[in-house]
Amino acid sequence: MTEIVVVGAGLAGLSAAEVLASAGVGVQVLESSDDVGGRVRTDVVDGYRLDRGFQILCPGYPEVANRIDLEALRPKAFESGALVRRNGALHALTDPRQGPGAWRDVVTQRVLGPGDLAALATMSGRDWLTSDRALVTALDRSTRAELARWTLSGEAVTSVLRPFLSGVFLEADLTTSSRFFHLVWRSFARATPVLPAQGMAELPRQLAGRLPSGALRLQAPVAEVTTDGVLLADGEKITADAVVVATDGSVAARLLPGLREPRWNAVTTWYFSAPETPLARPVLVLDGDSGPVVNTVVLSEVADTYAPEDRALIAASVLGAGDDIDESTVRAQLARLYGVDTKNWDVVGRYVIPRALPAMPAPHSLRKPVRVGDRRYVAGDHRDTSSIQGALVSGRRAARAALADLAVAPLAAV
Repeated sequence: MTEIVVVGAGLAGLSAAEVLASAGVGVQVLESSDDVGGRVRTDVVDGYRLDRGFQILCPGYPEVANRIDLEALRPKAFESGALVRRNGALHALTDPRQGPGAWRDVVTQRVLGPGDLAALATMSGRDWLTSDRALVTALDRSTRAELARWTLSGEAVTSVLRPFLSGVFLEADLTTSSRFFHLVWRSFARATPVLPAQGMAELPRQLAGRLPSGALRLQAPVAEVTTDGVLLADGEKITADAVVVATDGSVAARLLPGLREPRWNAVTTWYFSAPETPLARPVLVLDGDSGPVVNTVVLSEVADTYAPEDRALIAASVLGAGDDIDESTVRAQLARLYGVDTKNWDVVGRYVIPRALPAMPAPHSLRKPVRVGDRRYVAGDHRDTSSIQGALVSGRRAARAALADLAVAPLAAV
């Protein structure tokens, strides 16, 4: 059997390994940490499920729909749209396709005017109906410039779209590629985001569970990619016919000299426990009046498996990985957003993630080469889009390239 080593058991590496194994290729996945998932991990702390950084799963991502058994994850859905705190009031921006109640929300909210609502509807309809190729080959500009091109007002951008999209892109100025923006916008329009009942870690665990027995080695950090395989940090040498480096972009640049390291967007996520829910709705809350918290949600309202029965779990994310935003500032903003006293909330977790997402400023290539040398390949969201979709796609692309170069015919249409 042809042996291929995959370095990294994040989503990209597991995606590549699944494709390779399905083709009958011998595959060895080497992961430096104690579990699979890479940046998609979940910790269980005192009965709370804490994803390492606020994350959601979008069933509208094509690769997720094609390759993930969503039903097995027992998905818990967010409410469509968002609540926006603006000028002392909480405004509901709900997808009007949800029914009469959603239409009432649209009519009674005072954040978006008729022109902005019409522009958003037109843009959403265009994105829904346009082909992938047309979206990814369109003239690329910053997302902020693209929103202006669609005649969305400065008020709509400042109060609604910037807070929402900053939480998606993890950057405040909306410099991210407009091509990527439209792909993401369409995916959200096609399906409401969800959380796996047992946490986001269930996604990589599902992929890992499809691999042959013995294919995965944990706590096996790779120090070097050699001419005939890899060298582990403990000195062990593993020979291979091909190597797929599926780490984050910084580690990949170290293991594959000549590969360009991406710039990173950082985020810090706070998790608070409260004796009762501050909001009995599974919906994202945005600050239309500005503030360091870009988004917050009562996770236990989305999935009651995320917290003990008598407690509520609230997530709040702040851009950046520094200590300039302290706990008291976050608490004060959450008190304003939810309209409750947060002094008795307990901090159950704080995750600082300097390398949360590769930056994608316009103009940006949404598909970078996965071949980086003779039977050497690279996968990760830094090769496609900075998303779960991009990680899964890049793994599949790298695996397919390796199979083609080794003249191995795939046995399954993965």
